[in-house]
Amino acid sequence: MRKINNTQYFNVQKDTEAFVADVIHQVYLALTEKGYNPVNQIVGYVMSGDPTYITSHKGARSLIMKVERDEIIEELLRYYIDGVFI
Repeated sequence: MRKINNTQYFNVQKDTEAFVADVIHQVYLALTEKGYNPVNQIVGYVMSGDPTYITSHKGARSLIMKVERDEIIEELLRYYIDGVFI
């Protein structure tokens, strides 16, 4: 049985961070070009896991599926925290 009183440690490699940031940027651009609200579409994808929230324009759907959804959340949160608190 796992002890629930201990905090788990999670570490992401720097290369992964750069790749995830690039994927988010490329998907954002593709969604914008197609006239979608990129924030709403990316949130829909992250919350549901349904890739149809992401356009296939410029390979954005295939690209975002190469990244785990938790990595997307982590990158977005890191970007927000760095911009607001640091």
